[in-house]
Amino acid sequence: MIEMLENKWSDWRDNDQELLSKIPEKPGVYMMHASMKILFIGGSQNMKKSIIEALEKKCVTKATRIRFRKEDDFDIIKNKLIAEYKKRHEGNIPQCMN
Repeated sequence: MIEMLENKWSDWRDNDQELLSKIPEKPGVYMMHASMKILFIGGSQNMKKSIIEALEKKCVTKATRIRFRKEDDFDIIKNKLIAEYKKRHEGNIPQCMN
């Protein structure tokens, strides 16, 4: 089982069926990357469902690693993560969020 501490990020984990089966159906935020490049930042009431749905999008299918954290205020945290990303990337958002 994946250790899920309140407001603590999981380790970056390989995107595979084993990981997907262990993601909690809890509110939270998540990030996906490929080749150390963030592709998608998301958040929802049910991380597991949202991650699986996101991985069905053509761009996001390239994601090789995922990390997530339980977060009741997922919208606020997601928006902060996107704002931080934009600061570091000349105002651009992750490529799979266009």
